[in-house]
Amino acid sequence: MAKKRRLIRRSSDNIQGVASPLMNRLYSGRGISQASELEYDLAHLLPPNMRGLKDASALLGDAVVAAKQILIVGDFDADGATSSVLMVSALRAMGCNTVDYLVPNRFDYGYGLTPEIVEVAREFNPALIVTVDNGISSIEGVARANRLGIDVLITDHHLPGDEMPAAAAIVNPNQPSCTFASKSLAGVGVAFYLLSGVRRWLGESGWFEHRQAPNLADYLDLVALGTIADVVPLDQNNRILVNEGIRRIRAGRARAGINALLQFSGSELKDTNTRDLAFGVGPRLNAAGRLVDMSIGIECLLAASDDRAAELAGVLNEINSERKEIEQDMKQQAEAALASVTEGQQSRVGICLEHDDWHQGVVGIIASRIKDKLHRPVIAFAKVSETELKGSARSIRGFHIRDALDAIATRNPGLLSKFGGHAMAAGLSLAVGDLAKFSEEFDNEARSALSEAALENTLLSDGEIDDVNLQVAIEVVSSAPWGQGFPEPVFDGMFEVIEQRIVGERHLKLKLRPITSQQIIPAIAFNHPFLLEQRELRLAYRLDINRYRGLTSVQLIVEDTSVALQ
Repeated sequence: MAKKRRLIRRSSDNIQGVASPLMNRLYSGRGISQASELEYDLAHLLPPNMRGLKDASALLGDAVVAAKQILIVGDFDADGATSSVLMVSALRAMGCNTVDYLVPNRFDYGYGLTPEIVEVAREFNPALIVTVDNGISSIEGVARANRLGIDVLITDHHLPGDEMPAAAAIVNPNQPSCTFASKSLAGVGVAFYLLSGVRRWLGESGWFEHRQAPNLADYLDLVALGTIADVVPLDQNNRILVNEGIRRIRAGRARAGINALLQFSGSELKDTNTRDLAFGVGPRLNAAGRLVDMSIGIECLLAASDDRAAELAGVLNEINSERKEIEQDMKQQAEAALASVTEGQQSRVGICLEHDDWHQGVVGIIASRIKDKLHRPVIAFAKVSETELKGSARSIRGFHIRDALDAIATRNPGLLSKFGGHAMAAGLSLAVGDLAKFSEEFDNEARSALSEAALENTLLSDGEIDDVNLQVAIEVVSSAPWGQGFPEPVFDGMFEVIEQRIVGERHLKLKLRPITSQQIIPAIAFNHPFLLEQRELRLAYRLDINRYRGLTSVQLIVEDTSVALQ
């Protein structure tokens, strides 16, 4: 029998001003100490005091007034797509008719503002390139643009390296000497702050005397989607952005593309929550960048009509279905490769996996799945040529993956062709022949940084619920913008299994009875393709609201069927 996952219950204290005992417990367990931290009005947003924001606003504002050609260069994920759409849409709303966008094909040009991308950008004849969600590591690309006489404005949120690009302006809360308090903004959040500065600069210049200044709050549906999809920590500032964006989606004020993607994912617009964006919309948008071309996703979000948005959302839905099939095959290959690794190297802490047939657009998902299963940092590599591997890394708490790659590169000059990323996710390239050397270095780095306690696979629980009912589910699911760093509540309890069956070949559908009552509650355990042997057991679960044919009921999403309360 597999070892049970250790279940630890969160501690909690009383928060003055939070009336609900349950919500008090949940908020306190997430580090909230006073009710003011739960204020999500836009008035509580941090002021735009990012380093470089004033100069960048003037640079971009001047380009708008002078009708200079502006080219937005985005990343190929959901954060990059929403950032691109935000910049293009908002600038056009400000009266700029000379803005266009370019999203590099990741398979042809790689990541960021590379010199090759600058050559493609020349075809647009830009006076100014604005990067969104990338550019902080694009030393060579910015240098190439400068030689061509093209100004570059970088907006990014990724961690910079030792050298900064020689751009005309840089806005990044993580750049040195930036005192902006929220270092967790997604790329779309950084773009939103820049646009607020541009609007202010244009207003002070008299630009809006004869034209309407846009309300940037109308673009928060994009900010919410990009922030959730990029899995950045939801500090209070990000929770404000996400909460306000979701409020607009629920009120029917979202753009047609987001509405269409929500409908394809089976979500109710008026009940949209962060889970819908994270697991419904985000993957459909990301699938385009992973397999085909993110411009499909951008055009969906730019669509002016419901019909056009629905058409493109349908294309994205089909691409996402293809992505799921590819991922399933790769996951089986990864688990087979993992078995061969762990049989001989039980002590391995940093896991590297590679398969010649893996799709480079999906290796990040594979790394994430295996990381969740093993509770180890994982890098999955795809072979992109006879000489080059591209890897996608996912980490666990206590192991800063980007810093780990930097340390390895410093000790081994030339081992990594390129790398970049965050604490929990990163990307890298290396030579095919260097994989064995890198795997050893990565394992050593992980082993030295992670203690036995950090490697123990634990699950934090918010405790038991005396009465699981619809009212409680609505209160929990809808009350806060849950996400990374402010996790959706997970509860635990003893249940009797009344019925169980496999649906969709991979999911376990259940009817459960809490041991302390006679209530029968439906539940589902995703990616659990086998029946439970025990009749009574402790389960970890999340609350969900099931809406079907006009009826609303509570159901459980089982997080883990093998937990032991410590």
